[in-house]
Amino acid sequence: MKILKQVVGVDVAQKELVVSLGKINEDLSKEVYANKVFSNKESGIVALLKWIKKHTLEDVKLSIVMEATGVYHQKFAYYLNDKGYAVSIVLPNKISNYMRTLETKTITDKTCAEAITLFGLERNLDVWQRPKPIYKLLLQLTREREQIVEERSMVKNQLHAEEAEAEPNTGSLKRLKLRIKFLNQQEQEIKSEIDSYIKNENEIKNQLENVTSIPGVGKLTAVIILAETNGFELIRNKRQLASYAGFDIKEKQSGTSVKGKPKISKKGNRYLRKAMHLPSLTAVKYDEKFKEIYIRLVSKHGIKMKALIAIQRKLLELTYILFKNNTKYNKGFESNKREQPEMAAAL
Repeated sequence: MKILKQVVGVDVAQKELVVSLGKINEDLSKEVYANKVFSNKESGIVALLKWIKKHTLEDVKLSIVMEATGVYHQKFAYYLNDKGYAVSIVLPNKISNYMRTLETKTITDKTCAEAITLFGLERNLDVWQRPKPIYKLLLQLTREREQIVEERSMVKNQLHAEEAEAEPNTGSLKRLKLRIKFLNQQEQEIKSEIDSYIKNENEIKNQLENVTSIPGVGKLTAVIILAETNGFELIRNKRQLASYAGFDIKEKQSGTSVKGKPKISKKGNRYLRKAMHLPSLTAVKYDEKFKEIYIRLVSKHGIKMKALIAIQRKLLELTYILFKNNTKYNKGFESNKREQPEMAAAL
């Protein structure tokens, strides 16, 4: 029987590549017909490609589909791209949502790989393009800075505890203060390095100007957003962005009654969620529109943090709209909704 489409679905882990092969036949039936596990290193990838060639047809289009799993998929994707393979990278929430539609009762690496394969067979996925080196550099630097900030917070807590002692150790106090000073210097070095990288990137500078026109969104926040999304490379709409960041709403239901309170899933990029916290505080304080939304939400359910999270989601969605439309935030958009419908929808 003639084969119309071939897909390799890969569940990528730190040390393993769990692979499934699938095809669509001329009668439009879908079939997953082979599975195997390889090591996630160059020798394993070479063996995987030999296995693929052995079990697929050269004259039929072949796509390799994988999830965006942190950093573990990156070397694999780069290697395949160098070898000329058509690669599609899918956000994890898309696969998890798709798996709910299947009759899979047990979730394992193998069933995930099979689900990725079926997803690739059913959808016309975009071919992945290698991200610009600038986004990769910015991602490394912003995450390094985040680690430093977290470490500094821990050291400051230790310093506070030591100072609260009845008889604090002067040596410990000195060392803790020196560590804080050192971490401050390292953070400043990273910020300077970020500035040096984007100084000659006119496109990035223009994108940052657009995004930072949003109340509360500073340069560092804008850099984190662009770095964590690779310039919104895999994002196609606001809902997808919210889900990627973990701002999507999760609720438990049984029949017609809701058994649990709705809450954000937090199954997403924690760096994006954290980056939006301080901007949301600034936005509700200094921007009348965001302040109005915040007050309305608090008066509705009485929970300030819940309202603040809603503002964080709106701010993040707004960055995507401004980026996509290559425009700046317009505070007076209320009188101009017809010209800026997407911005109006975000707010």
